[in-house]
Amino acid sequence: MCTGKCSRCIGIILFPLALCAIVSNILLYFPNGQVLQLSEITDLVWFFHGILGAGILAILPAFMMLGAGGAGCCANRCGMLLSVFLSLLGLAGGVYCVVFSSMALTGGPLCDTGDGEYIYPFRNNTLEYNYLFNQTTWSICKEPENIILWNIVLFSILLAIGAIEAVLCFIQVANGLIGCICGTCMRKKVGMQ
Repeated sequence: MCTGKCSRCIGIILFPLALCAIVSNILLYFPNGQVLQLSEITDLVWFFHGILGAGILAILPAFMMLGAGGAGCCANRCGMLLSVFLSLLGLAGGVYCVVFSSMALTGGPLCDTGDGEYIYPFRNNTLEYNYLFNQTTWSICKEPENIILWNIVLFSILLAIGAIEAVLCFIQVANGLIGCICGTCMRKKVGMQ
C-alpha cells in the first residue's frame, strides 16, 4: 500500500474516534444524565483528556493525513513531513488520554456515601481491594445513582480510544517518514509491461 493511501485511511479512522472521545468526556460531566454541582464531578474529568487529548489533538493530524494522502499518492513530501509532526502531537494526546483514564479508573468516582458529603471512597485502596474487582463495594456510593458503572464504562471507552489513537498516530509517524524520504509512489503506467 502506498504511504499516501495509508495516511488517508488512518486520517479517516481518527475522525470517528475523536468524536466518540469528545462525546464520552462530555457525558462524564452528567453522571447518569444528572446535572450536578461543579464540586460534585470527579476531578479527573476536568483534565479534558477526551476533549483535548483524544479529541482535538487527534483531529488536527487527521486533517493533515487526509491532505497528505491526497488522491492516494504520496507526492507531497512536505505534507507527509508535517503529518509526522502532527501525528506526534496526536500520539501525545492519545497517551494523555490513556494516562488520565487509567488514573480515573484506578481512583474511582466522587460520590455521596449517604451522609450528604461527596468523597472519593475508593482512593488509596490497594489493587487487591480495588472496587473494579469487587462489585460488592459499589453499594457504598448512594448518589449519583449508578455513578460507578457510568465512570467505568466511559473511562474505559476513553482508555481504549486513547490507546487506539496512539497506535494509529505512531503508525502514521513511521508511514509519514517513509513517505517523506521515498517521495512519490510508483504507479504502473497503462500499456507498459
